[in-house]
Amino acid sequence: MPKPTINVQQAIPNKTANIIPLIPAEKQYNIPLKYRKMENLHIVFWLFKDISWCMFWRPLGIAMIFPTLIISIIIAYRTRQYMSELCHNLAITVWISANSYWMISEFLHFDDRLAFPGITFKHLAMIPFTIGVIILAYYYLYWKPTHKNALDSM
Repeated sequence: MPKPTINVQQAIPNKTANIIPLIPAEKQYNIPLKYRKMENLHIVFWLFKDISWCMFWRPLGIAMIFPTLIISIIIAYRTRQYMSELCHNLAITVWISANSYWMISEFLHFDDRLAFPGITFKHLAMIPFTIGVIILAYYYLYWKPTHKNALDSM
């Protein structure tokens, strides 16, 4: 008895096909495929940056800052029409900035030097980390409660 064959073109929907929501009454936010591919590439760059930091591979670690940071800025810009996405993506951007500064401070051995009494240069990474927390606090404590019916209020 011959095995049934499947036409691959029919089995795999094309990327522009409509997506049927699991809950029809619920509105959905769909990420375009080209944006998702960029986000996935962003993760690759980010991992290489952090692996380089862990392994103390200075040139690669410093080089990976640029694509990681640039893509996070592009992602934030592209999602600016959705407040929840914008706030989270801006928080990621400042997180990458803080993380990158911290990595450079260790690579160049000024992380333990005092910037101010009781504060090392590594501690200055808390500035962008804190900015990220402020951005998310704004979203969760102010914007989301005051815009309960907004589509982008996750």
